[in-house]
Amino acid sequence: MNNKLQKRLTTSLTFIALSILGIVVMMPFVLMIVAAFTPVRDIFAGGLSIQLNFETATLDNFRALWTNRNGIYWRFFANSIFVTIVNTILVLIFTSMVGYGLGQYNFKGRNFLVMLLLCTMMVPGTILLLPIFRLITNLGLMDSYWGVILPAMVPAFAIFFFRQYCIGLPKDYAEAARIDGCSEAKIFLMIYVPLMKPAFGAMGILTGMGIWNDFIWPMIVLRTTESLTLAPGLLSSITPHENSFDIVFAGSLMAVLPIIILFLFNQKAFIEGLTVGGVKG
Repeated sequence: MNNKLQKRLTTSLTFIALSILGIVVMMPFVLMIVAAFTPVRDIFAGGLSIQLNFETATLDNFRALWTNRNGIYWRFFANSIFVTIVNTILVLIFTSMVGYGLGQYNFKGRNFLVMLLLCTMMVPGTILLLPIFRLITNLGLMDSYWGVILPAMVPAFAIFFFRQYCIGLPKDYAEAARIDGCSEAKIFLMIYVPLMKPAFGAMGILTGMGIWNDFIWPMIVLRTTESLTLAPGLLSSITPHENSFDIVFAGSLMAVLPIIILFLFNQKAFIEGLTVGGVKG
């Protein structure tokens, strides 16, 4: 009886703690939604105050967003979509191949490469900004989308994730395919890529979300206003001469929607990829 009571008490306390944590995590998102439909004059009247009031709720912030500077927000949106799709596809292609090689093949120096990979993951990204900036400048890729895409094309975390996932995949399929005369490329594409579908789903969402929300690097590389992505593009609405917070609030809410839609349509593969990949090796 005591064990049952203790188990119920533990479950109840865990539920309460997670509920409180969920409310804290969701609060900024809820405030962003409220701010997007609240007139700016009401938000900053007498200081910062974001309160839900259906009587004063309006779509004026969104109208200002869609018409500001001849609708340049849609240009920012399209730029982000292009960079995110291209970068995510390239990340999945290259990191899956490297992770597959490190997870499925036994060769001299493999453990050293894995340790080197882990070491690169411990280096803060801000430390690499200056050398990467010099590299992109020397390559002549400033103010181009390839200057944004190239440094993030083969992230160490994605390689390690695919490596961990591939460790748990059976090698019998590859051995049988080699006996039948299949090439290594065909073995990877025809046999292991379908088995790695959950990993592709999980890493696709994580990578896409990171690229979509990236702020510092696009702001450094992209110099013209028309080429900006969403995050630095929204910042351009705040200047020493004008603070268009109505555009920032509405634009921030709309910027979240693609990530939510992506997760809703791919949540099964995302959860399965993280769950299965997390216990491999």
